[in-house]
Amino acid sequence: MSKIPSMQKLLEAGVHFGHQARRWNPRMSPYIFTKNSGIHVIDLEKTEKQLKEAAEFIKDVASRGGTVIFLGTKRQAAEIIKNEAERVGAMYLMARWLGGLLTNFDAVKKTIEKLSVLEDKLKGAEESGYTKKEQLLMKREIDKLTRFIGGIRNLDKLPNALFIVDSRREEIAVREATKMAIPVVALVDTNGDPTKVTYPIAANDDAIKSISILVGAIADAYDEGKKIWEKKTEEVRKETEETKEPVTV
Repeated sequence: MSKIPSMQKLLEAGVHFGHQARRWNPRMSPYIFTKNSGIHVIDLEKTEKQLKEAAEFIKDVASRGGTVIFLGTKRQAAEIIKNEAERVGAMYLMARWLGGLLTNFDAVKKTIEKLSVLEDKLKGAEESGYTKKEQLLMKREIDKLTRFIGGIRNLDKLPNALFIVDSRREEIAVREATKMAIPVVALVDTNGDPTKVTYPIAANDDAIKSISILVGAIADAYDEGKKIWEKKTEEVRKETEETKEPVTV
């Protein structure tokens, strides 16, 4: 298993800082260590344990060829989600959640396919007689779609899991995943509800350093699992080639 950040590293990243106590969700009580100057302090011993469990799950999903969508649309998380997901070849959404992505996948898939259609059309735009203005409008539409769905453009079926930064903000995604029985790993701050996700990670989901260290750990776990899957696939491919009967002429 890839190395999980130590409690000291989590502490240095500010993972333990929760919200003001008056904004708390009582269901986060088991994960709160204390209250300091009106701010809840998260129990990092429990966070570390949750992170290990979540990372093991993500690794297992990836090791079986499963798809995980990384989701984080808040300003502090968007670029981190994009960079970490791209680093390990995972799918992601950083602009907004597409309503119906899980509960009405066939309809959303048409939007995803539209991006490739427009790109092909733009490539041959001049030969096809499109005006400069029409080409510009096409490019704008492509840019817009890329921003919203570029990170899931290769998604051809429902994902096997979601990894979410801020389960409270992404409550629609959590609801859809629950309805479709898709496991959710999520960073849950002291104002969130850990009972709504499969693998909650009690953590500061607002600070960039906190988000970065946790998303990085989950991305590493995904990468490790993905490499196991790729190795299995390559071994099967070689075995298949070796067992092929020679063609008799």
